[in-house]
Amino acid sequence: MNPSQVALVQDSFAKVVPIADQAAVLFYDRLFQIAPEVKPMFHGDMAEQRRKLMSVLGVVVTGLSRLETVLPAASALAKKHVTYGVKDEHYPIVGAALLWTLEKGLGEAWNPELAEAWTTAYGTLSGYMISEARSDAQAAE
Repeated sequence: MNPSQVALVQDSFAKVVPIADQAAVLFYDRLFQIAPEVKPMFHGDMAEQRRKLMSVLGVVVTGLSRLETVLPAASALAKKHVTYGVKDEHYPIVGAALLWTLEKGLGEAWNPELAEAWTTAYGTLSGYMISEARSDAQAAE
């Protein structure tokens, strides 16, 4: 990611923070609509799950300018997700739901440059998480 893309993601996320609850509802509704098979992976209080999602997104977005500060937590999260049944093919689905949510939440502020910045950010992080989840799975074999 280049510094301009980092700034775009961070500035746009600042606009999402005031509508975080609604954004999280949109995200999970969209995720379960496009991938109903993942719904059983989510147990318990969805309100708490939505808060966790927005909290993690906030940490990641804040850390984009110093990605190395976010990677240890991303690695741990990837390994934890494996225990829930998350597979490599789930990451693009989550990314699609996230981008859709951002587009809906940001409205007219959403544009191709912003979409590219978020796509790059998500691709970078999800690619790292997939490799970490795989390395953990290979170590267990």
